Formats: sequence, C-alpha cells, structure tokens
Amino acid sequence: MSETAEAPAPSNPTRRKRTAAIGSLVALGLAASAVFGVQTALGGTATAARAIAAPASDPAVVFGGRGGYGWGPGTLPGSGSTGSSTVAAATEATADQLVGVVDVTTVLGYENGEAAGTGMVLTSDGEVLTNNHVVEGATSITVTVLSTGVSYEATVVGTDPTDDVAVLQLSDASGLDTVQADDDAVAVGDAVTAVGNAGGAAGTSAAAGTVTALDQSITATDESGQDAEQLTGLIEIAADVEAGDSGGPLYDAEGEVVGMDTAASSTGGQAYAIPIATALSIAEQITSGVDDETVHQGYPAFLGVSVQSGATGGAAVAGVVAGGPADQAGLTAGDVVTAVGGSTVTAAEDVSAALAGLDPGDEVTVTWTDATGRSQTATVTLATGPAD
Repeated sequence: MSETAEAPAPSNPTRRKRTAAIGSLVALGLAASAVFGVQTALGGTATAARAIAAPASDPAVVFGGRGGYGWGPGTLPGSGSTGSSTVAAATEATADQLVGVVDVTTVLGYENGEAAGTGMVLTSDGEVLTNNHVVEGATSITVTVLSTGVSYEATVVGTDPTDDVAVLQLSDASGLDTVQADDDAVAVGDAVTAVGNAGGAAGTSAAAGTVTALDQSITATDESGQDAEQLTGLIEIAADVEAGDSGGPLYDAEGEVVGMDTAASSTGGQAYAIPIATALSIAEQITSGVDDETVHQGYPAFLGVSVQSGATGGAAVAGVVAGGPADQAGLTAGDVVTAVGGSTVTAAEDVSAALAGLDPGDEVTVTWTDATGRSQTATVTLATGPAD
C-alpha cells in the first residue's frame, strides 16, 4: 500500500448483493464498511457485508435494504416458529401505501459505491425514519418523496446502530405528508403488507403477508462471521420482502404502520420488522439529543486513518485518507500510533475509544512513532466522517 491512499470518487458506483455466511442465504442489498473515524476503506470497492442468523431453531436471515438485487416469491424454510408456507409475489404499491414513504439513496464516498433503501416521513418538515444500515457509510444522502417525486438532500440527525435505527432530516422540506403509526400491537395471524424500494429498481413494491411470530431475536454479522450484533423484539412475517425494502413501512390491514422492514431470508418468504413503537421511541431519543453508548448524534469525528493491532507499542497505520486530518498531520502507512488525546494506544480499538467522545471540529493530539523510530506529536482538527 502506498503511504497515502486516495479516497475513491463515487463516479462509478457498484451495486452488489451481500452474501450471508450461513447456508444459501443472501443479504438484501449493498454492503458498506463502517467508518468510525479510525478505519475506512482506502481504495477499491468495499466488500464488508452483514449476515443475520436467527436463533438455533429458526432459519438464518439477512439484513434488508440498501439496494442490490432481490428475488422472487419463494417457500419459507422450515422453522420452529413458522413451518413451511408459500407466499404471494409482491405487487406495485398503491397511492395510499406511498403516502409518507421515501426512497433513500446514498453515496458511499470512501467505498466507491452507492446504496438504496426506504424510509418513512415522521414530520411535515422532513424528519425521516429508516434503518441505520441503510445509511451506514454514507457521505451524501438523497431522499425522494414517492407521493410527489420531489427529491431532497438529507443529513443524519442521529443513529442507533445497536437497534438499527436512524433519523434523517431533509433540507428545506415543508408540508410533507407523514405516515400514520398504529397505537395497537400486532398479533400472530394478523394480515400485514411490507412496502419498500425492492431491488432498488423503479417503482415501489407491496408484499402482502401474515405475522407469524413476535419478539424474535436475530444475530447480525459481517460476511466473514465477525462483528456480531444482536437485534431483539422483532416482528416475524411471511411475506415476499426484497432488497431495498429496509426502512419501509409494515402496514396492518387498516393501512397503519405497525413496523419497519429490516430483514429477510434469501427465498423472499420470511422477513422481520422492528415494531414501530420501538423505532419511534428510539427516534425520539435521537431527536431529543440523547448521545450515549447506543444513540449517536449526527456524524462521527473522522481522523482518516486505518489502523490495526499487532504493532509493538501501539497501533500500526495501514493507510491514511488523502487530505484527511491524519494525512495533514504527516502520518503515513507504517507509522505506529502510540497516543490519542493523552490516552495511551496499545491496540487499534484504543484509537476508536479515544475518538468516541469527540465531535467533528474538535482538536486532538496524536502521537506516533515513524519508520525511523522517532516519536512525533501533532494536534489535528477532526473532520466529519461518513454516517455510522
């Protein structure tokens, strides 16, 4: 690797499926590497993916949304909770089902890619609810209101990666129609319809189905089986949910939103949604300014350096983003970071921990050992990183 890696321009986006590590399942869309101000894709196309494995008694499932390619109607894998059942093919969403629904498209500037998903308008001035994985890694976001066709630039208000929830704010929006949430909980056997940007293609799909189980837990990992993440309390449905549906509404028979589409099996027959009451509760925390171990406000602080553990006396620099804070300070590949903000660094995660409480625009002191063994220190101003 050269000492300074250029951040690739998103002029030639690549759409791809995410591949699950278990069985024949595929994920529901584009994969994006998480960037936490420390690690980033430094060239080429990112291949990090997130697969989801259900509890031992259930089939494995995968994250929904983020563009990519879908699949046709299929047969539910046998499972302890649903058994085997054929589901109907998704149809085109009606005008009523499009009210308050948006397409979310993102540029993954550090990964030379783009992603697509769905969202729901919560306020008339453009507050939008979606899945965190729909916007993860985004350097720019465009949201299109499906009922009007009008597009807006959007920014991240905040995210909850642990629960896979994000809130966006549309720029200069007003008078928007909003989705209508149902105050009542769903029950097993209820008829539901999942609506979203299936396949990232033109048009919006509506996948009719049935609630098959409640309070379900699934485990998310990347395609290598690492970075496990647990999602709990989910609604399980039998429906033809496809790639790009993530962040979209799950309607009940009265046309009110009871959940947010989040995950599905590769056959398109079994899917999962976050209960809308849960998603809205998290959204309220985000918009009220909560900033803790799970809820993060805005965009992360960005140092622009990729580090790895294993170096003696610190974290080895694998590469730096051209023009980023680390590059401007003089760090290059092969250096070893020994301290950040006065905190000693002995492994890559120590750099992340030192930056976790900082914001874009904050100044932080970085100490490193260069290739000659000389210790150097510089004060850098942290940049704004991609959504996390």
